[in-house]
Amino acid sequence: MPAYTLLPDDTVTAPDGATLYRIQYEDGTRGGYLQSTANLDPTSDARVYGNAQVYGNAWVSGDAWVSGNAWVSGNAWVSGNAQVFGNARVSGNARVSGDAWVSGDAWVSGNAQVFGNARVYGNAWVSGNARVSEPQHCLTIGPLGSRAAILTVCRDSTLGISYATGCFFGSRDAFLAAVEATHGDSPTGNAYTAAVMLADHVVPPYTQE
Repeated sequence: MPAYTLLPDDTVTAPDGATLYRIQYEDGTRGGYLQSTANLDPTSDARVYGNAQVYGNAWVSGDAWVSGNAWVSGNAWVSGNAQVFGNARVSGNARVSGDAWVSGDAWVSGNAQVFGNARVYGNAWVSGNARVSEPQHCLTIGPLGSRAAILTVCRDSTLGISYATGCFFGSRDAFLAAVEATHGDSPTGNAYTAAVMLADHVVPPYTQE
């Protein structure tokens, strides 16, 4: 098991102002950064590598890996065989577990759960009560409109399916209403409507598992 120490002379400052300490594993290998040993289970095979940061009340355990420039914060958990890498962010009360991967510039937040064989990547924004356990449970579409927006559509245990883009987060019907009110019958409005039609054929609504 990868027992480790935290190096007091190799630190960075987290976005919330906390001081994070570089990990040195028992074999001498240096890893990423933790706020404290309460962030990484020393009795597990979990690893934090690269410039990854784990802080707040976040917890990494099992055989999970957090690497690259990824951040795990808040009350988030990463466990099982999950991997969080690239510039990915996991925060809030989010859970990433099983064989799931979160990568690229993806964000997982709120009460979202990413598990099973899920793959969340690119500029995906998975939030609310998202339940993503297969690749088809999360769809990103974009760039759309003059803002080059990215639309993320996910299974959601409260909404059935959630839509997130920019400052909007809500149900399919609420999203269509917002598109109609803001864009009407314009090229941007038609692009968003076409994106919804695509999502209807790809992302299944949430059902109790």
